[in-house]
Amino acid sequence: MPKMKTHKGAAARYRVSGAGKLLRMKRHSSHLRRKKPRSVSRTYSDTVAADPGARKRVAKLLPGLKT
Repeated sequence: MPKMKTHKGAAARYRVSGAGKLLRMKRHSSHLRRKKPRSVSRTYSDTVAADPGARKRVAKLLPGLKT
């Protein structure tokens, strides 16, 4: 049986918090960022909780992630 491989795109997008929540970055984090004020572009760097339906799908893509 071969090893389970990590989906690198999902590994870059998702992580698990200390409380066990699945976190992701906000969308469109770099789109036209130079033209926006700093206060707006700072909000793009926030992490938000991913929807609960994504937990099962992400667990298949990231077998080493403790979800």
